[in-house]
Amino acid sequence: MRTIVRNYFSKFLFFCYMAGINFIICDFINREWIKPWLDQKRSQRSFADKCNVEEGIIRKIRGKAEYRIPVETLEKICDGQGITLHNFFKKLGK
Repeated sequence: MRTIVRNYFSKFLFFCYMAGINFIICDFINREWIKPWLDQKRSQRSFADKCNVEEGIIRKIRGKAEYRIPVETLEKICDGQGITLHNFFKKLGK
């Protein structure tokens, strides 16, 4: 019984961590890149075009529901911002 509980708890913690990382990534993108872009009276559509993604992706990132951002999408957004994934995660870690 103890092993079953321990395994369940480990999986639960891993799931919670993974769910949290998606929120952290989307919040960072929204706070650091999208919001300043929109504050300059530019559109979501123009940000999406710059990053070579659909506008719906930007809406999902900004939305209240947690969005599980694919690595390919994250890479496109980073390319649009002129940084690598490596540098993105370094910034995210600070």
